[in-house]
Amino acid sequence: MTATLGLERELVDRGVYDRTVERFRAQGIAMPTFAQLADPSRISADLAGVDADSADPRNLWRVHWHNARAGGGFVDVPEHVVLPPAFTGVAAPIVVLLGDRFPLIGAHKVLAAYACLAPRIVTGQFDPTAQRAVWPSTGNYARGGVAISRLMGCHGVAVLPENMSAERFSWLDRWVAEPSDIIRTAGSESNVKEIYDECARLAAEPDVVVFNQFCEFGNHLAHWMVTGTAAERVLARLGYDRAAAFVSATGSAGTIAAGDRLKESTGARVVAVEALECPTLLYNGFGEHRIQGIGDKHVPLIHNVTNTDVVAAVSDRSTDALDLVLQSDAGRAVLARRGVPESVIGQLSSFGLSSICNVLAAIKCAKHFGWGPDDPIVTVATDGARLYDSERVKVGATLAPDGIDDATAAALLGEHLWGAAPDHLRELDAVERDRIFNLGYFTWVEQQGLSIEEFEARRPQSWWRALRPLIPAWDELITEFNHRTGLVG
Repeated sequence: MTATLGLERELVDRGVYDRTVERFRAQGIAMPTFAQLADPSRISADLAGVDADSADPRNLWRVHWHNARAGGGFVDVPEHVVLPPAFTGVAAPIVVLLGDRFPLIGAHKVLAAYACLAPRIVTGQFDPTAQRAVWPSTGNYARGGVAISRLMGCHGVAVLPENMSAERFSWLDRWVAEPSDIIRTAGSESNVKEIYDECARLAAEPDVVVFNQFCEFGNHLAHWMVTGTAAERVLARLGYDRAAAFVSATGSAGTIAAGDRLKESTGARVVAVEALECPTLLYNGFGEHRIQGIGDKHVPLIHNVTNTDVVAAVSDRSTDALDLVLQSDAGRAVLARRGVPESVIGQLSSFGLSSICNVLAAIKCAKHFGWGPDDPIVTVATDGARLYDSERVKVGATLAPDGIDDATAAALLGEHLWGAAPDHLRELDAVERDRIFNLGYFTWVEQQGLSIEEFEARRPQSWWRALRPLIPAWDELITEFNHRTGLVG
């Protein structure tokens, strides 16, 4: 497992390492440690005049939650919004970290991509002078991988379903080295197996390294460290020393690792969210859905299932309808008349489809558990609304062909936001956790060839805790690598 899933902490190939040092020195590429990404006050890099969305290697130092929306600087506390009862219809405050503050792609998946590539670089497991980095995903991780590859002097290849949003492909068209670096697989959000099959084909080529976010434990560890710390810092600023829950759509199961950290530090329940149209975790179900960015039909290897407390499902009917309303003038006017502050309404452009999904799941939990004003629920807005402009046009043609007026906006908000029911939600006991854990067997042992011993090793919490020393070990390697390039003292 160490060699194939990003868990190496020792130098593997000195020749590759030395060539990479020379490449990074020549291109002026210095890497932040994970400790610096968790606490950017420790970053001294000069970013003045560097466009946060440009292919400048200095933007590696912006791969964290502390970017300001305007001005390109850092903030002491990650930018966030607290959704009030007037918006959510529940008394519990829902605290949302805003992922569109991340550079390059306007989504937090650049953190996952960096977390998978950086350890391979500093252990000599990836040669940017000779190999291609393949980034399989349903959209944002592929974009994040291509962006991080370009900043780190590597050749990135995106693998994603052909029916994902046009905005994803438009971005990729501008960033890849050549058109063939965008590989479109069959289907859409629900077709992860097809992505795996394409990656298996590519992995047979000698110059390819596949960075599979669903089984790369750097993804888990970076979110445990960086996203978890960001959430703790926001809660502290708001005056809370506990949280009722951390809510996250599973996707690759990277982000939900922050819930493991908050469970230890604040007592939060860990809530996994999926699409009702494909309720794999909840009902052993299957199907197709349109909530781009959350994945389905399998249990990611890096999902710490036996530490998850609740599973909730949200319908794509609701995320589609609310995306349409929240980005309309009429919808925002209805919210304003209901008493939602302008400071909250002004942040709604930061809510993409999976972000809305997370908020709806948080509302379900608040209603199910009866949480009140002293029970903050933490979640993330993984990306912003601008990634779904083309999808919104399609939805509008069906739901509101004549446009969104006040009556339509109020009806859709009433049905899908304020009328969100605490249904399709299950609290997990030990038996339920084991049931979901066992579902992963079919993907990882039968299909992907992981040994049963490696698969089973992940069941106890002691195994997950034993991963955490990798973070300071990688940080030492990053520091030494930067020293060898001569770019950081």
